[in-house]
Amino acid sequence: MNVGWLALPLALSASATLAQGAAQGDRFPACLAGLRADAAARGVSGASFDRLTAGLVPDMSVLELLDYQPEFRTPIWDYLAGLVDDERVADGLAMREKWAATLAAAAERYQVDPETVVAVWGVESNFGRTLGKRPLLTSLGTLSCYGRRQAYFRGEFLSTLKILDSGDIAADRLVGSWAGAFGQTQFMPSTFLRLAVDGDGDGRRDLVDSVPDALASTANFLHRAGWRKGEPWGFEVILPAGFETSAAGRGNKRPLSYWAGRGVRRADGQPLPAGDTTAGLLLPAGPRGPAFLVMRNFDVIYGYNAAESYALAIAHLADRIGGGKPFVTPWPTDDPGLSRRERRELQTLLASRGHPVGEIDGIIGASTRQAIQAEQRRLGMVADGRAGQKLLAALRAAPADR
Repeated sequence: MNVGWLALPLALSASATLAQGAAQGDRFPACLAGLRADAAARGVSGASFDRLTAGLVPDMSVLELLDYQPEFRTPIWDYLAGLVDDERVADGLAMREKWAATLAAAAERYQVDPETVVAVWGVESNFGRTLGKRPLLTSLGTLSCYGRRQAYFRGEFLSTLKILDSGDIAADRLVGSWAGAFGQTQFMPSTFLRLAVDGDGDGRRDLVDSVPDALASTANFLHRAGWRKGEPWGFEVILPAGFETSAAGRGNKRPLSYWAGRGVRRADGQPLPAGDTTAGLLLPAGPRGPAFLVMRNFDVIYGYNAAESYALAIAHLADRIGGGKPFVTPWPTDDPGLSRRERRELQTLLASRGHPVGEIDGIIGASTRQAIQAEQRRLGMVADGRAGQKLLAALRAAPADR
């Protein structure tokens, strides 16, 4: 999870959430006490539980984020513009070269392709640069006791205790997203316990500080989820004029011959593969935007984080790292999204106009959105807080002292 995508309304709800948390804070010790027996049933002794949870207090701010996921709320052209840009492709190529031996060993052992492993690494943590800062026990302890999905988060909290109790990762290094994902490739604690492997041979599974462990564990995840070596995740396609899209949907898979018979063709000009391989038609922006036929390996990527836009970002970044081109069909918008370089430029232009945007990091957080809204109002644009090409062009053209 990247908190830079958070929408402004979430910030506005913070005071209500914190007030609710203050009223309910006295529930936290009793809730933790109730989890002690569950931890013992999973092999964490009472002494270990007491040691690991000593002084733990809830962080009610995580409840603001519980119902927000950018994969589902951000326009697809904004989402992909920030995740699959030239900067990340170049970084991916560099990391593939730097860790070539490690990736080759993981690819051979788990029968997956290195580009997809590198793409997961790039999207999940920007190649280890953005690991998250929230202590897992605090976030997951809070979510175990407040809000919805408490049963799920209790399982992740107990899994976190087992990780710490085993000594694989030190407590001060076990930080991550608000929901508990952590490490170079952002595993949830329960996923770590099931699928993390020791990639560097030091006897520990450390997804935080060991790149070999993270890459091998990610390869193992893809393998165990059913990755089919040598098969593509899918490809961009062109639909014939007047195409009836009622059969679209990732889960509505048909043989490739079915799609070929309906006039669907690959966007790169190559013929559709022969055989009985099944594929679903994915239309992430509707019939006017890019179209894709997606197969089993796309579903495997989807299993990493259940959002089609996320899976498409991983798949497309893997293709780009492997030498593929940008999508042929443009997104159906007259105001495309910004790359991270362009977002940093936008923040610089906003700061030059006196707006307190904070660090120039390309992350469109609450402060940047407030600055965007102010400039949109000044320019007579819809003040929706969105960072797009139109606003960037307007700020480039307008003197900062206006």
